[in-house]
Amino acid sequence: MKIAFKRFCISSWQVSYSQFVCLVSMYIVIAFNGLFLYNTFMAATQSGHINWLFIASVPLLLFSLTVLVLSWLSLITFVKAILLFSVLVCSLLFYSTLNYGVIFDKSMLQNIVETNSGEAFSYLNFQLVLFIFLLGIVPTYLFSKFTIIGSFRVRLKSFTKLNLSALLCCALIAVPFYKEYASVGRNNRQLTSYITPFAFYTASYKYLRDNYFYPPLPFKVLDNLPTLKNKTSTSLTVMVVGETARAANFSLQGYSRATNTYTPKLGVKYFSDVSSCGTATAISVPCMFSRLNRKEYDSRLASSQENALDIIQRSGVEVTWIDNNSSCKGVCARIKSDNIEPNKEHPLCDGHYCFDEILVTKLADKIATSNAKHKLVVLHMIGSHGPTYYRRYPEHESLFKPDCSRSDIQNCSTTELTNTYDNTIAYTDKVLSQLIKVLQASNETKKSLLYVSDHGESLGEKGLYLHGFPYALAPSEQTHIPMIFWSNKLANSKFNHCIELQRSKVFSHDNIFDTLLGLTQVSSSQYQPEYDIFNACKALSL
Repeated sequence: MKIAFKRFCISSWQVSYSQFVCLVSMYIVIAFNGLFLYNTFMAATQSGHINWLFIASVPLLLFSLTVLVLSWLSLITFVKAILLFSVLVCSLLFYSTLNYGVIFDKSMLQNIVETNSGEAFSYLNFQLVLFIFLLGIVPTYLFSKFTIIGSFRVRLKSFTKLNLSALLCCALIAVPFYKEYASVGRNNRQLTSYITPFAFYTASYKYLRDNYFYPPLPFKVLDNLPTLKNKTSTSLTVMVVGETARAANFSLQGYSRATNTYTPKLGVKYFSDVSSCGTATAISVPCMFSRLNRKEYDSRLASSQENALDIIQRSGVEVTWIDNNSSCKGVCARIKSDNIEPNKEHPLCDGHYCFDEILVTKLADKIATSNAKHKLVVLHMIGSHGPTYYRRYPEHESLFKPDCSRSDIQNCSTTELTNTYDNTIAYTDKVLSQLIKVLQASNETKKSLLYVSDHGESLGEKGLYLHGFPYALAPSEQTHIPMIFWSNKLANSKFNHCIELQRSKVFSHDNIFDTLLGLTQVSSSQYQPEYDIFNACKALSL
């Protein structure tokens, strides 16, 4: 039964095209752009001089721009579908930015696309569901009840008037305050990354353009004839790719807590000044194995040419990738790989994840069953993958308590969150020590292990959590990473001393390509000795 005032009955709300676009735009600006408006206010007032008219103009300009973008995105005929989808997307984006400090650029979107279902569900919690329900689903339902009146011709006319009005408003607002907008924008380039949902839509366009719109590049073979320098002896090289480990929480780095109690006893060498190529796995992992350095790295270009593993394999080394994470991100596309299935029946797995100790057994089995004289095994850990840090180590390995046994980590105390993260680092250290012991027990002449994390992690510093912040703006917690080296040749005092001299030098993922070629004793036209971390000590390891 409808109430008397028909125009206000939920089943018959009628609005024009312009009214509907303006209504949804106003909701998006008010509900989902608070962080952008706050950050703009802080940027505009940091000098101490406050221009209140300029500050008041920002939400008006944002509203006008939102009207323009949404009207063009909706293409007149798909108004409801596009606008309601935008509201739902905004609720998810705003939750991520508000609670974790996440900024959605192209690299973050690529990381999301390459996330498996297990990782995705680890972010699911009651607060997220409630947030999206109240700010996304309920408004979407109410907006869907509106009826947009008018024929296509009427809508087209309304579309034209709306856009002209919005453009005029933008001009009237921006022109008088051009100096203020130029100054704030130039000195705070990250501000536009907080505009919801347009930063996400821009990133989506770039991702689709680079991955689907551009024609595929011809595959490039970097070296047709790499060779092994020493074919008479035997060698075993293990490359361990860590996950979300930051240097700041390694006691080997000087951290006050004992998070590295196993590996120091085995005489490892820790490198204290190492930087990642990216702040997300989807970028860092392929980048570290690529010939491209961080500044020139492009995922499209990298995927269309060989990486270090391809060259090493062609030289005659048996290369294997064993993955206990989401995937190898395309790095192992042309080599033998083993993706560990989290079988619930296995004592180290729960049906969704496996603890990294399973890599110890996998490595031992690989060594036992391989007849190759020269082997390179890459182990991809799940390490300290968040936000469910507590699921990365067995309960009996919980050294620091109380920990944070939930996925909405922003609601844990700083102590709980730090305890949980430190437990993952301590467990990683234990696993690394077990891997080294497997190498010690093997019969190869030359044995080495290199561990390096893919990127770091934020644990609430400056309101940021997790990782994936744009590299140029990322805090050091997300880019300063640990690197550990062990070799049976460290027993040679001269080699040991030489490596010791390298430990405090500045290195990055840019060094991994050539360092791997050096460790596996591969001679290649692509090898650049100045990037090989151990090149200065190579003659002493013979």
